[in-house]
Amino acid sequence: QVQLVESGGGLVQAGESLRLSCAASGRTFTSALMGWFRQAPGKEREFVASIPWGTGRSLYADSVKGRFTISGDNTKNTVYLQMNSLKPEDTAVYYCNQRIGFTNYWGQGTQVTVSS
Repeated sequence: QVQLVESGGGLVQAGESLRLSCAASGRTFTSALMGWFRQAPGKEREFVASIPWGTGRSLYADSVKGRFTISGDNTKNTVYLQMNSLKPEDTAVYYCNQRIGFTNYWGQGTQVTVSS
């Protein structure tokens, strides 16, 4: 099994930064795809960014391009999401995701609130 634990959420003002972390434990695979999703109140969960554990390029939602950066540290089995220039519309619960083949694993989520 795979366990994902997010941390780093909080309350910030617009324009400030936060860095989220996702620590993966249990079975991890170099072929896995790591990602961040978010869900705002009353909205569906949406893709934010992804990065493969192995080689490959990162992908971003248009709404976060140029502001968010996803990175991974294989030695720590940890994925990060650096969020800069935060906006009130970034307010959501952020979930870490690991996809192995057709199987998805999710963390419990961490709340990010951006005040205007």
